[in-house]
Amino acid sequence: MRTRILVTVLAVALLLTGCSSGGTRDDGRITLRFQSLAWQQESVEANKELVEEWNATHPDIRVEYVQGSWDSVHDQLLTSFEGGEAPDIIHDASDDLADFAYGGYLADLTELLPERLKSDIPGRSWETVTFKDGIYGVPFLQEPRVLIANATWLRQSGVRVPTPEQPWSWAEFRQVTKRLSGGGKYGVAWPLKEPVSATLNLSLSAGGRLFHRDADGKVTVRFEEGDEVVPRTVHEQANTDRSASPTTLGSGGSDTLPGFFAGKYAMVPLGFSYRQQIVQQAPKGFDWQVLPAPAGAGGLTQGVSPQTLSVAEDCPHKKEAAAFLDFLLQPENMVRLALGDWMLPTGRQALADPALRTAEHGWATGTALADRLRPAPAQTVRGYPEWKDKVATPALQEYYSGAIGLDELRERLEEDGNLVLARYQR
Repeated sequence: MRTRILVTVLAVALLLTGCSSGGTRDDGRITLRFQSLAWQQESVEANKELVEEWNATHPDIRVEYVQGSWDSVHDQLLTSFEGGEAPDIIHDASDDLADFAYGGYLADLTELLPERLKSDIPGRSWETVTFKDGIYGVPFLQEPRVLIANATWLRQSGVRVPTPEQPWSWAEFRQVTKRLSGGGKYGVAWPLKEPVSATLNLSLSAGGRLFHRDADGKVTVRFEEGDEVVPRTVHEQANTDRSASPTTLGSGGSDTLPGFFAGKYAMVPLGFSYRQQIVQQAPKGFDWQVLPAPAGAGGLTQGVSPQTLSVAEDCPHKKEAAAFLDFLLQPENMVRLALGDWMLPTGRQALADPALRTAEHGWATGTALADRLRPAPAQTVRGYPEWKDKVATPALQEYYSGAIGLDELRERLEEDGNLVLARYQR
C-alpha cells in the first residue's frame, strides 16, 4: 500500500511539473503555454480556433491554450515570474509591461520577430512596447474611446451630429450635453470608476501630456493648460450644468448600459469594444450610433495602450514562440482577432480589410480614428501603477464629484505624484 501511495504521489508530481511550464517532451515535441486574456465569447473562440489550426500544421510544436483574466493579470504574472512558472507566451496590455521588461521577466523580441510583422505595424505602436532599446511585446489590438449615442434622441433634438471629419470641440460637446438634458435625463453619463486612463488618454486631444521627460530621462508631472480641458469639462457637466449623471461617475462602462437603453442618458463615452455588449443587450429597435470623441488643440488624437503578446525570458523555446506569434498575427488572423474582440488591429494590412470598414455597428468610425491613436501618456513611466492607484485615482474621483477644486487637483497630481515617481527614478 505504501508503495502504491508513493508511486501515485510521484505520478501526480510529474504531471503537475509537466503542466507548469513549456518544455520539450521525451518524444522531442515542444509544448508552449499561451496565456490568453480573451474573455468575450467570440474572442475566446477565435483564439482557440487559431491555436487548433497551428497545432494541426505544427505537430512538433504544440501550443497549449491557458485562460487568464484581466482582473488579476498583473499580480498573477508577477507571482508566476518570481516562481519560475510563467506561461511562455503572454497576453497583456502595453501599459503593464514596463516593470516586467525592466525586471528582466520578458524576452527582447528585436531579433526574433519577422520583418513582415515589424513593417506592418506602425512605429507609434511599437513605441508602446519598447523599453531599454528592446522590444518586449507585439502590440496587436487597440481601441479608441468613442461616444455611443442614442441616435433617435440626437435626431429629435436637432443638434449637429459630429463626424471624424468634423468632430465636436470640447466646448461644443459641453453645450450639446446641456441642450440634451432636463426632466431627470442627462446628455451624458461618464463611467469613471477607473478615471485615470480615460482622462489622460482623452487629454491628448486637448494638447495635454501631463508627464514630461527631461534630457536625462527623469519624468515629472506637470498639470498644464491642455491637461485641464477634459477633467474641467467633466467636472462642469456633473457639478455646474447638471448635464452629466452624478451617479455614474463611480460606475464601470457596463453599469451605464441599462440606463442608456432606458433613455436616461443620451450618450456614454466608452471604449470601442463595448459595441459588442450593446448589440447583445440593446432592446429590439433601439437605434444607436458611434460618434468620435471631442477634439481640441490636438485634434482627434488620443492615447491608447494596445493589447500585446510577449514571450517570457525563461521560455526555453523563444524562436518557436516567436514563430507562433508570426502565425497568430498574419493579416487575416489579426482581422479574426479584431472582429472577435470588436477592436481595431494595429497592422496596416488587417486594418484595410473591408470587414473593418463597414458602417454597420460603427466600424468605419473606429477605423477612421486609427491614424490618430498614439501611445498613452504614461506608457513608459516607471512607478505609474502606484501613482495611478495612490495619487491620481482618488484625486480625480474627488474632483469629479465636486469635493475638491482644480487647484487642489493640480497640487495633488504634481506634488504627491512627483514624490511617488521619484522613488522609481533614483
